[in-house]
Amino acid sequence: MADLPRLNNIIRALEAGQHALTCFAPAEIGSAIAMSTSKFDGCVFEMEHNPWDGRLLRDCLQYMLNRAQIAKAGLVPPVNPLVRIPVNGCEMAQWQAKQALDMGCYGIVFPHISTVEEAANAVGACRYPKMKNASLYEPAGIRGDGPTAAARYWGISQQDYYQKADVWPLNPQGEIFAILQIEDTRGVENLDDMLKDVPGIGAILIGEGDLSQELGYPRQYEHKVVLEWMKRIVDTCKKHNVVVGHPHVETGNAERIVKEGYRFLMAAPVQGYGHLAAAQKFTGRT
Repeated sequence: MADLPRLNNIIRALEAGQHALTCFAPAEIGSAIAMSTSKFDGCVFEMEHNPWDGRLLRDCLQYMLNRAQIAKAGLVPPVNPLVRIPVNGCEMAQWQAKQALDMGCYGIVFPHISTVEEAANAVGACRYPKMKNASLYEPAGIRGDGPTAAARYWGISQQDYYQKADVWPLNPQGEIFAILQIEDTRGVENLDDMLKDVPGIGAILIGEGDLSQELGYPRQYEHKVVLEWMKRIVDTCKKHNVVVGHPHVETGNAERIVKEGYRFLMAAPVQGYGHLAAAQKFTGRT
């Protein structure tokens, strides 16, 4: 394999002990262009609650490319594109993750993961199959082989892509970031087993919207009961040394969120730049 730089800025930040700064973004051409010159490490195109449109996602990835930036930075994209796919964990699907990765996405957000089986299916969707006697076999890869467009988007050969297209931190050379959302009490209660039994999870992202809905305090993110359940997620992730993320970092809560131990920080998409400044202030990122 060629001596390649770290391609995923989110992973680079986390490896350096920093906070990763990201945001949700609508899958629109204008949004992709704006994200490409932002100071985020990555952006997550939101396609769980927006229609899944593979062609539009592919166009967004292309519009994030800037020839001047490529000439300056080489293969490393200024902002890495990821996507949140529509399927819930219980649906046990992987085809949307496969298509997104084949386009060149550097990571997938999997919503509503509630069991060990669902977690293994999600991480496996980001991995190519290996023989059972191969190193780092578990969780078993189930991604189909179609790397041509992704290798071209990453700017590397297919053989180099095969070496890099694995989940971090399970594979230290991997560039794919698998993010599992815990959005219900069942998921919280099963999280310890997930993190114990499923290696390769890049981050756990709290879904406090759905969690607060189930708890009877919809979108009351500062409610004591909601915060108590969120703390259980944070504490479990700390126990297993797994990155924990927050999807609604704002100027009013950024300091608290950083102090509580969240390291994968997502700003609201519309006011993202103002919230980014708050996250930068309390994390020391510039």
